[in-house]
Amino acid sequence: MKALTLWRDARLATFHGDQPWGAIEDGALLTRGEQIEWVGRLVDLPADVPAGLDIQREHSLQGAWVTPGLIDAHTHLVYGGQRAHEFELRLQGAGYEEIARAGGGIRSTVAHTRAASEAELLASARHRLEALKAEGLTTVEIKSGYGLSREHEAKMLRVARRLSAHGVQVRTSYLGLHALPPEFEGPTGANVDAYVDACLDDLPALQAEGLVDAVDAFCETIGFTPAQVERLFQRAQQLGLPVKLHAEQLSDQGGSQLTARFGGLSADHLEWLSPEGVAAMAQAGTVAMLLPGAYHCLRETKLPPIAALRAAGVPMALSTDHNPGTSPLLSMLAVLQLACIHFRMTPEEALRGLTVNAARALGLKDRGQLVAGQRADFCVWGVDHPRELSYWLGGRPLINRIFGGAPDKELK
Repeated sequence: MKALTLWRDARLATFHGDQPWGAIEDGALLTRGEQIEWVGRLVDLPADVPAGLDIQREHSLQGAWVTPGLIDAHTHLVYGGQRAHEFELRLQGAGYEEIARAGGGIRSTVAHTRAASEAELLASARHRLEALKAEGLTTVEIKSGYGLSREHEAKMLRVARRLSAHGVQVRTSYLGLHALPPEFEGPTGANVDAYVDACLDDLPALQAEGLVDAVDAFCETIGFTPAQVERLFQRAQQLGLPVKLHAEQLSDQGGSQLTARFGGLSADHLEWLSPEGVAAMAQAGTVAMLLPGAYHCLRETKLPPIAALRAAGVPMALSTDHNPGTSPLLSMLAVLQLACIHFRMTPEEALRGLTVNAARALGLKDRGQLVAGQRADFCVWGVDHPRELSYWLGGRPLINRIFGGAPDKELK
C-alpha cells in the first residue's frame, strides 16, 4: 500500500461546494500515490484520516493557494513549421478565409508536417509542452489534422501519445476533417466526399492502433458541411468514440446543434452561436469550449454569446487553441486574462474553464477539482488570491506543479 502524503498549510480553490472558488482557507490535502484521499480543513484532519492509514510524509505549503492542475482541452500542439508570415499578412489586412483560399493556412502546415519526421515533430511539440507545463498544465488534448492521410495522421497521433511520457496526461482527437488535402483538391464536391470516405475508412484503423480518444471536425464554409461532418460522427458513434466540433467560428452552420444531437463533449469557438444552438447544448450537456486566443489573434469583433451561455447553464471551458496560424499561444495564464477582457468572464469563471469545465470537455471525471477520489494533479501558486491568475500578465507565479502526487520541484 502506498504511503499517505499530507500537504498542509494551504489555501485551497477546490471548485467543489457552494463557496466561491470552493475555497478552504485553512486547508490540507492527503494523497496516496496518484490519487487524492482527503481534502478539508487542517483542524479536521485527525477525525477524517481513514482508519489504519498512516501519514508518512508531510509538506508545508506555507499558506500558498492551491488549485487543480490546469487542463488545455483544445490544442493543435503537434505540427511542422510555423506561419509568422501569415501573421504579417493579417496585419496588412488579409483575412483568414483569404489566406486559406490562397493556399496558406492549414494547407501550409500540412506540407511542413508531412515533411517532418516523427522525431522532429516530437522535439518541437515537447518544447511547446514545456512552456504550458511552466504555467500549471497537467492534462492536454492534442488533435491531429495536419497530416490529412492515414500515414501522416497516425504519425501525429503517435507523437501526441509519446508526449505522455513527459509529465502530462494526453488525450487525442482525430481531426481528419480539418481541411481538404492537396491530392483531393478539384473543381467538384465529389472530391470532398471522396476524402470524407477516406476518413471514414481511416478512423477504425487509427482507433485499432490505440491512437484515438475522440473525433473532431471543422464545420465551416471553408471546411466541411454539416452533412459531411454527420457522416463522420455516425462512424465515430459506431466505434464508441465521443465527438466534438469546431463550430460557428466564422458563420452559423448549425454545427453546435449537430454536436448536441450526438451528445458531443464540446462545441468549440462559437462566435456565431445561435440561440437555438445554446438551447441544444444546454439540453445535451455539451460544453462550450471558448478560445480567446484565436479571437484575439484574428482580431475578431463577433463575441460568443457569453451571457446566453451563462443564463442557460452551459458549462464554459477555455483553452489555448495552440496552433501555428490563428493562436500561437503558449500561456495558460494569458488565456485567463484574454477570457476576462474579451469575453467578460469573471476570474472564477475563467479558472473553472481551465479546470473542472475543461475536464468535462474531455469527458474526464477524475480531475479538475480538489476532491477525494480525483487525480492528485494540482498547482501551488505564489498569489494572495486566485483571481490574480487572471490579473497578472507574465511573472510566472507557479511555485510548484504536482502531477500524479509527485512535485516537479523538491519540497522540504
